[in-house]
Amino acid sequence: MASIPAAGFWQMQQSSLLAAIGNTPLVKLERIADDLPGIEIYGKCEFLNPGGSVKDRPALNMIVDGERTGRLTKERILLDSTSGNTGIAYAMVASAKGYRVKLCLPKNASEERKKILKAFGVDVVLTDPGEGSDGAIRECRKIYESNPDLYFYPDQYSNPANWKAHFETTGAEIIRQTDGRITHFVAALGTSGTFVGTSRRLKRDVPGVRCISAQPASGFHGLEGLKHMPTAIVPAIYDSSLADENLWLDTEDAYVMVRRLAREEGLLVGISAGGNVVAARRLGKELVRAGQSGVIVTILCDGAAKYLSEPFWDHEDE
Repeated sequence: MASIPAAGFWQMQQSSLLAAIGNTPLVKLERIADDLPGIEIYGKCEFLNPGGSVKDRPALNMIVDGERTGRLTKERILLDSTSGNTGIAYAMVASAKGYRVKLCLPKNASEERKKILKAFGVDVVLTDPGEGSDGAIRECRKIYESNPDLYFYPDQYSNPANWKAHFETTGAEIIRQTDGRITHFVAALGTSGTFVGTSRRLKRDVPGVRCISAQPASGFHGLEGLKHMPTAIVPAIYDSSLADENLWLDTEDAYVMVRRLAREEGLLVGISAGGNVVAARRLGKELVRAGQSGVIVTILCDGAAKYLSEPFWDHEDE
Protein backbone atom coordinates (compact mmCIF):
# COMPACT_ATOMS: atom_id res chain seq x y z
CA MET A 1 0.00 0.00 0.00
CA ALA A 2 1.43 3.38 -0.99
CA SER A 3 2.29 5.90 1.70
CA ILE A 4 0.69 9.32 1.70
CA PRO A 5 3.63 11.77 1.62
CA ALA A 6 3.52 14.24 4.49
CA ALA A 7 3.88 17.14 2.06
CA GLY A 8 0.89 15.92 0.09
CA PHE A 9 -1.33 15.38 3.13
CA TRP A 10 -0.67 18.78 4.66
CA GLN A 11 -0.30 20.53 1.29
CA MET A 12 2.84 22.27 2.50
CA GLN A 13 4.84 22.15 -0.73
CA GLN A 14 5.54 25.87 -0.41
CA SER A 15 7.68 25.28 2.70
CA SER A 16 10.66 22.98 2.46
CA LEU A 17 10.96 22.81 6.26
CA LEU A 18 7.36 21.77 6.94
CA ALA A 19 7.29 19.45 3.93
CA ALA A 20 10.16 17.55 5.60
CA ILE A 21 7.83 16.33 8.36
CA GLY A 22 7.05 12.62 8.09
CA ASN A 23 8.35 9.77 5.95
CA THR A 24 10.88 8.91 8.67
CA PRO A 25 13.02 5.76 8.37
CA LEU A 26 12.08 2.42 9.91
CA VAL A 27 15.15 0.67 11.32
CA LYS A 28 15.57 -2.92 12.47
CA LEU A 29 16.87 -3.31 16.03
CA GLU A 30 19.32 -6.10 15.35
CA ARG A 31 21.18 -6.56 18.65
CA ILE A 32 18.28 -5.63 20.91
CA ALA A 33 16.27 -8.55 19.51
CA ASP A 34 19.05 -11.04 18.75
CA ASP A 35 18.00 -13.33 21.63
CA LEU A 36 14.40 -13.53 20.39
CA PRO A 37 14.22 -16.17 17.63
CA GLY A 38 11.58 -15.46 15.00
CA ILE A 39 11.02 -11.92 16.27
CA GLU A 40 11.79 -8.77 14.29
CA ILE A 41 11.64 -5.44 16.13
CA TYR A 42 11.65 -2.17 14.19
CA GLY A 43 11.81 1.41 15.44
CA LYS A 44 10.27 4.32 13.51
CA CYS A 45 12.85 7.11 13.71
CA GLU A 46 10.59 10.03 14.59
CA PHE A 47 13.53 11.91 16.09
CA LEU A 48 14.55 12.64 12.47
CA ASN A 49 11.58 14.96 11.96
CA PRO A 50 12.79 18.59 11.63
CA GLY A 51 11.51 19.49 15.10
CA GLY A 52 13.12 16.39 16.56
CA SER A 53 10.09 14.33 17.55
CA VAL A 54 6.94 12.46 16.58
CA LYS A 55 4.96 15.52 17.71
CA ASP A 56 5.83 17.43 14.54
CA ARG A 57 3.05 15.51 12.77
CA PRO A 58 0.09 16.40 15.03
CA ALA A 59 1.37 19.92 15.76
CA LEU A 60 1.42 20.77 12.06
CA ASN A 61 -1.96 19.14 11.47
CA MET A 62 -3.60 20.98 14.38
CA ILE A 63 -2.20 24.30 13.17
CA VAL A 64 -3.32 23.66 9.59
CA ASP A 65 -6.75 22.66 10.91
CA GLY A 66 -6.90 25.89 12.92
CA GLU A 67 -6.10 27.91 9.82
CA ARG A 68 -8.65 26.03 7.74
CA THR A 69 -11.45 26.57 10.27
CA GLY A 70 -10.55 30.22 10.87
CA ARG A 71 -9.81 29.68 14.57
CA LEU A 72 -6.13 30.53 14.09
CA THR A 73 -5.29 33.97 12.72
CA LYS A 74 -2.27 36.24 12.99
CA GLU A 75 -4.13 38.23 15.67
CA ARG A 76 -4.39 35.21 18.00
CA ILE A 77 -1.74 33.55 20.14
CA LEU A 78 -1.39 29.79 19.93
CA LEU A 79 -1.86 28.52 23.50
CA ASP A 80 -1.55 24.95 24.76
CA SER A 81 -0.11 22.77 27.52
CA THR A 82 2.79 20.45 26.81
CA SER A 83 5.39 18.26 28.45
CA GLY A 84 7.84 19.56 25.86
CA ASN A 85 7.85 17.89 22.45
CA THR A 86 4.50 19.13 21.16
CA GLY A 87 5.44 22.58 22.40
CA ILE A 88 8.70 22.49 20.47
CA ALA A 89 6.83 21.30 17.38
CA TYR A 90 4.25 24.09 17.78
CA ALA A 91 7.07 26.60 18.15
CA MET A 92 8.88 25.39 15.04
CA VAL A 93 5.77 25.38 12.85
CA ALA A 94 4.51 28.68 14.24
CA SER A 95 7.89 30.35 13.67
CA ALA A 96 7.86 29.17 10.06
CA LYS A 97 4.32 30.50 9.62
CA GLY A 98 4.58 33.73 11.63
CA TYR A 99 2.41 32.96 14.70
CA ARG A 100 3.02 33.76 18.37
CA VAL A 101 3.06 30.91 20.91
CA LYS A 102 2.38 30.66 24.65
CA LEU A 103 2.82 27.31 26.40
CA CYS A 104 2.20 25.87 29.87
CA LEU A 105 4.98 23.46 30.80
CA PRO A 106 5.75 21.53 34.03
CA LYS A 107 8.66 23.15 35.82
CA ASN A 108 10.54 19.84 35.99
CA ALA A 109 10.66 19.42 32.20
CA SER A 110 14.24 18.96 31.04
CA GLU A 111 16.39 22.09 30.87
CA GLU A 112 17.10 21.38 27.23
CA ARG A 113 13.40 21.57 26.37
CA LYS A 114 13.04 24.89 28.17
CA LYS A 115 16.06 26.33 26.34
CA ILE A 116 14.77 25.17 22.95
CA LEU A 117 11.42 26.86 23.59
CA LYS A 118 13.20 30.04 24.65
CA ALA A 119 15.27 29.94 21.46
CA PHE A 120 12.06 29.86 19.43
CA GLY A 121 10.77 32.90 21.35
CA VAL A 122 7.94 31.08 23.13
CA ASP A 123 6.21 32.66 26.14
CA VAL A 124 6.57 29.81 28.66
CA VAL A 125 4.44 29.47 31.81
CA LEU A 126 6.04 26.99 34.21
CA THR A 127 3.62 24.96 36.34
CA ASP A 128 3.81 22.89 39.53
CA PRO A 129 6.19 19.97 38.89
CA GLY A 130 4.28 17.78 41.32
CA GLU A 131 1.18 17.98 39.15
CA GLY A 132 3.01 16.96 35.96
CA SER A 133 1.27 17.41 32.63
CA ASP A 134 -2.12 17.55 34.34
CA GLY A 135 -1.09 20.70 36.19
CA ALA A 136 -0.04 22.29 32.89
CA ILE A 137 -3.43 21.36 31.38
CA ARG A 138 -5.31 22.99 34.28
CA GLU A 139 -3.22 26.19 34.10
CA CYS A 140 -3.66 26.40 30.34
CA ARG A 141 -7.44 26.11 30.65
CA LYS A 142 -7.45 28.92 33.21
CA ILE A 143 -5.46 31.23 30.94
CA TYR A 144 -7.68 30.46 27.96
CA GLU A 145 -10.92 30.98 29.88
CA SER A 146 -9.68 34.37 31.11
CA ASN A 147 -9.53 35.73 27.53
CA PRO A 148 -10.69 33.23 24.88
CA ASP A 149 -10.71 35.80 22.07
CA LEU A 150 -6.96 36.34 22.46
CA TYR A 151 -5.98 32.72 21.94
CA PHE A 152 -6.15 29.79 19.56
CA TYR A 153 -6.27 26.79 21.91
CA PRO A 154 -5.82 23.61 19.85
CA ASP A 155 -5.90 21.43 22.99
CA GLN A 156 -3.75 18.53 21.82
CA TYR A 157 -5.41 16.16 24.31
CA SER A 158 -8.87 16.66 22.82
CA ASN A 159 -8.23 17.58 19.19
CA PRO A 160 -9.07 14.90 16.57
CA ALA A 161 -6.50 16.50 14.26
CA ASN A 162 -3.89 15.02 16.64
CA TRP A 163 -4.69 11.36 16.00
CA LYS A 164 -5.74 11.96 12.39
CA ALA A 165 -2.19 13.06 11.57
CA HIS A 166 -1.00 9.58 12.51
CA PHE A 167 -3.89 7.85 10.75
CA GLU A 168 -3.00 9.62 7.50
CA THR A 169 0.80 9.47 7.72
CA THR A 170 2.43 7.34 10.45
CA GLY A 171 0.20 4.30 9.99
CA ALA A 172 0.35 4.46 6.20
CA GLU A 173 4.14 4.74 6.26
CA ILE A 174 4.52 1.73 8.56
CA ILE A 175 2.37 -0.41 6.27
CA ARG A 176 4.45 0.58 3.26
CA GLN A 177 7.79 0.19 5.03
CA THR A 178 6.97 -3.32 6.28
CA ASP A 179 5.29 -4.36 3.01
CA GLY A 180 2.21 -5.04 5.13
CA ARG A 181 4.11 -7.66 7.20
CA ILE A 182 3.60 -5.89 10.53
CA THR A 183 1.96 -8.19 13.10
CA HIS A 184 2.19 -5.99 16.21
CA PHE A 185 2.31 -2.25 16.90
CA VAL A 186 3.50 -0.99 20.31
CA ALA A 187 3.32 2.59 21.61
CA ALA A 188 3.23 4.23 25.02
CA LEU A 189 0.46 6.68 25.87
CA GLY A 190 0.79 10.43 26.37
CA THR A 191 -1.87 12.40 24.55
CA SER A 192 -2.50 8.94 23.02
CA GLY A 193 -2.60 10.46 19.52
CA THR A 194 0.21 8.31 18.11
CA PHE A 195 -1.31 5.09 19.42
CA VAL A 196 -4.89 5.94 18.50
CA GLY A 197 -4.28 7.23 14.98
CA THR A 198 -1.71 4.63 13.97
CA SER A 199 -3.73 1.76 15.45
CA ARG A 200 -6.89 2.84 13.65
CA ARG A 201 -5.05 2.89 10.32
CA LEU A 202 -3.37 -0.47 10.93
CA LYS A 203 -6.56 -2.16 12.09
CA ARG A 204 -8.36 -0.88 8.99
CA ASP A 205 -5.72 -1.99 6.49
CA VAL A 206 -3.78 -4.94 8.00
CA PRO A 207 -5.86 -8.04 8.80
CA GLY A 208 -5.01 -9.61 12.16
CA VAL A 209 -2.63 -6.90 13.36
CA ARG A 210 -2.48 -6.47 17.14
CA CYS A 211 -1.97 -3.07 18.78
CA ILE A 212 -0.44 -2.91 22.26
CA SER A 213 -0.39 0.19 24.43
CA ALA A 214 2.10 0.88 27.22
CA GLN A 215 1.84 3.11 30.28
CA PRO A 216 3.95 4.04 33.31
CA ALA A 217 3.36 1.53 36.10
CA SER A 218 2.34 4.26 38.57
CA GLY A 219 1.17 7.85 38.61
CA PHE A 220 4.53 8.98 40.00
CA HIS A 221 7.17 8.23 37.38
CA GLY A 222 10.06 9.68 35.37
CA LEU A 223 8.78 8.91 31.89
CA GLU A 224 8.43 12.47 30.59
CA GLY A 225 5.42 12.95 28.35
CA LEU A 226 3.69 9.67 29.25
CA LYS A 227 0.47 9.26 31.23
CA HIS A 228 -0.63 6.71 33.80
CA MET A 229 -4.25 6.74 32.67
CA PRO A 230 -5.81 5.42 35.93
CA THR A 231 -4.56 8.48 37.85
CA ALA A 232 -4.31 11.13 35.11
CA ILE A 233 -6.66 13.46 33.28
CA VAL A 234 -7.61 11.08 30.46
CA PRO A 235 -7.30 12.71 27.01
CA ALA A 236 -10.62 13.04 25.19
CA ILE A 237 -9.06 11.48 22.07
CA TYR A 238 -8.00 8.32 23.92
CA ASP A 239 -9.83 5.16 22.83
CA SER A 240 -8.96 2.27 25.14
CA SER A 241 -10.87 -0.21 22.95
CA LEU A 242 -8.07 -0.06 20.36
CA ALA A 243 -5.56 -1.79 22.64
CA ASP A 244 -5.44 -5.56 22.38
CA GLU A 245 -3.18 -5.54 25.44
CA ASN A 246 -1.57 -2.99 27.77
CA LEU A 247 1.94 -3.25 29.20
CA TRP A 248 3.13 -1.40 32.33
CA LEU A 249 6.52 0.33 32.29
CA ASP A 250 9.02 1.08 35.05
CA THR A 251 11.11 4.21 34.70
CA GLU A 252 14.41 2.49 35.44
CA ASP A 253 13.79 -0.11 32.71
CA ALA A 254 13.36 2.71 30.20
CA TYR A 255 16.61 4.35 31.38
CA VAL A 256 18.49 1.07 30.93
CA MET A 257 17.06 0.62 27.45
CA VAL A 258 18.01 4.16 26.41
CA ARG A 259 21.62 3.37 27.31
CA ARG A 260 21.43 0.01 25.51
CA LEU A 261 20.06 1.59 22.34
CA ALA A 262 22.95 4.06 22.32
CA ARG A 263 25.64 1.48 22.99
CA GLU A 264 24.26 -1.48 21.04
CA GLU A 265 22.32 0.07 18.16
CA GLY A 266 23.94 3.49 17.73
CA LEU A 267 20.61 5.17 18.43
CA LEU A 268 20.58 8.18 20.76
CA VAL A 269 16.93 8.40 21.73
CA GLY A 270 14.79 9.75 24.55
CA ILE A 271 13.18 8.14 27.57
CA SER A 272 9.75 7.43 26.07
CA ALA A 273 11.46 5.78 23.10
CA GLY A 274 13.35 3.60 25.56
CA GLY A 275 10.04 2.68 27.22
CA ASN A 276 8.56 1.75 23.85
CA VAL A 277 11.45 -0.61 23.11
CA VAL A 278 11.15 -2.16 26.58
CA ALA A 279 7.49 -2.90 25.78
CA ALA A 280 8.37 -4.25 22.32
CA ARG A 281 10.96 -6.63 23.81
CA ARG A 282 8.52 -7.78 26.48
CA LEU A 283 5.97 -8.52 23.79
CA GLY A 284 8.64 -10.35 21.78
CA LYS A 285 9.41 -12.56 24.78
CA GLU A 286 5.71 -13.38 25.14
CA LEU A 287 5.55 -14.44 21.49
CA VAL A 288 8.67 -16.61 21.80
CA ARG A 289 7.24 -18.37 24.87
CA ALA A 290 4.07 -19.05 22.86
CA GLY A 291 6.09 -20.43 19.96
CA GLN A 292 5.07 -17.58 17.65
CA SER A 293 6.97 -15.27 15.31
CA GLY A 294 6.28 -11.58 14.88
CA VAL A 295 7.11 -8.31 13.14
CA ILE A 296 6.88 -5.67 15.88
CA VAL A 297 7.00 -1.95 15.15
CA THR A 298 7.37 0.73 17.79
CA ILE A 299 8.04 4.47 17.87
CA LEU A 300 11.39 6.12 18.62
CA CYS A 301 9.61 9.29 19.71
CA ASP A 302 12.48 11.72 20.07
CA GLY A 303 16.24 11.99 20.36
CA ALA A 304 18.49 12.08 23.40
CA ALA A 305 19.58 15.69 22.99
CA LYS A 306 16.75 16.93 25.25
CA TYR A 307 17.85 14.62 28.09
CA LEU A 308 21.66 14.77 28.15
CA SER A 309 21.66 16.69 31.44
CA GLU A 310 19.80 13.84 33.16
CA PRO A 311 21.93 11.82 35.64
CA PHE A 312 20.83 8.38 34.42
CA TRP A 313 23.43 8.54 31.62
CA ASP A 314 26.20 8.22 34.22
CA HIS A 315 25.02 4.81 35.43
CA GLU A 316 27.11 1.84 34.30
CA ASP A 317 25.01 -1.20 33.35
CA GLU A 318 26.29 -4.68 34.10
